[in-house]
Amino acid sequence: MHKTWLIFSQTVTVAVAVLFVIATLKPDWLGRRTALLPTPTVIQAPAAAPPSNATAMATAIPSTPAAAAVAGSFSVAARAAGPAVVSVTAQKATARSPHLDDPAFRFFFGERGGAPQPQVGLGSGVIVSPEGYLLTNQHVVAGADDIEVQLADGRQARAKLIGADAETDIAVLKIDLSPLPVVLIGDPARLQVGDAVLAIGNPFNVGQTVTAGIVSALGRNRLGLSTFENFIQTDAAINPGNSGGALVDAQGALVGINTAIFSQSGGSQGIGFAVPVDLAREVMEALVREGRVVRGWIGVVPRELTAEVAESLGLSVREGVLIRGVLQDGPASAAGMRPGDVVLRIGDKPVKNEAELLKAVAALKPQSRVRVAVQRNEQRLDLDVVVAQRPQTVAAR
Repeated sequence: MHKTWLIFSQTVTVAVAVLFVIATLKPDWLGRRTALLPTPTVIQAPAAAPPSNATAMATAIPSTPAAAAVAGSFSVAARAAGPAVVSVTAQKATARSPHLDDPAFRFFFGERGGAPQPQVGLGSGVIVSPEGYLLTNQHVVAGADDIEVQLADGRQARAKLIGADAETDIAVLKIDLSPLPVVLIGDPARLQVGDAVLAIGNPFNVGQTVTAGIVSALGRNRLGLSTFENFIQTDAAINPGNSGGALVDAQGALVGINTAIFSQSGGSQGIGFAVPVDLAREVMEALVREGRVVRGWIGVVPRELTAEVAESLGLSVREGVLIRGVLQDGPASAAGMRPGDVVLRIGDKPVKNEAELLKAVAALKPQSRVRVAVQRNEQRLDLDVVVAQRPQTVAAR
């Protein structure tokens, strides 16, 4: 009996020791992360119909006599959001020149003639939670070895990169400062073309700058800026350095993350694009929770189905997404999908263009099953597809 108990106790001791080693060195084997980050606490702006012009904005914002604004003024919205917008400086070390070991090179150029100089990128960011989480653009911090942020009140802090998603050009940073100003989160779904908006950021590193404009268009896609595009277009001046900054509505609530401009000169020409904050928020929560964004994937190469393409191919349908390529051994191929099929629905969601197809598939959970309705010549088919996980896009460095 004593021997049996001794063997049992030794076995338990060894098992506990092995578990401790795995938990310390390979925590992912246990299906959990080593340290749980605090969940971002975002503050939603109260629902209110956005004003359609500057005069309506000036009368809709004030809640106290001190907040009363002169008709046409944007000061209340700027004061509400400005403190939460930061400047972001991202430094990336460059490779050491091989010529530094050449005596002749050092003779002509000196000891430091070929010394690597760090690359410095400038952008903006927005504090979205009191825990210190910031939203910015992935291209602002891509490949950075050191990230510093400066608040509007002059405080500075080193930022930790929580994660980045190249397919939406969104990155999440975290700083350890307290207390922090936090922007209110608005509702991009309530935006209408013509609504007043402000762009807040640090253009050309001149310091925090506020520019005003309107919503020029909604749902812009097929711009080639990222994989999942649903941009808010604005004519508020956005310049280099504004990337990652705030696009706010008439109440000063965040509705978008300024991302890109259309320009032939490098400066603002009245066409800027912002990622809607609801999409940015989804990406942030996934990066904080999982360290990456998990999306569905079925392995197809889609193409817009225009009237001309449908006529040239003799297709009987005029709405849907043409499949011009199917990855061999991919989920769609295994379900029987072929090049030339026209996808009409993903589950219960009709798809009319590439953007809708990508969004519908990305929202599916890997390993789940979905029924895909396709048109093949004159035949309507329902294919059962086992969804896979979308391969991770490598961020540019």
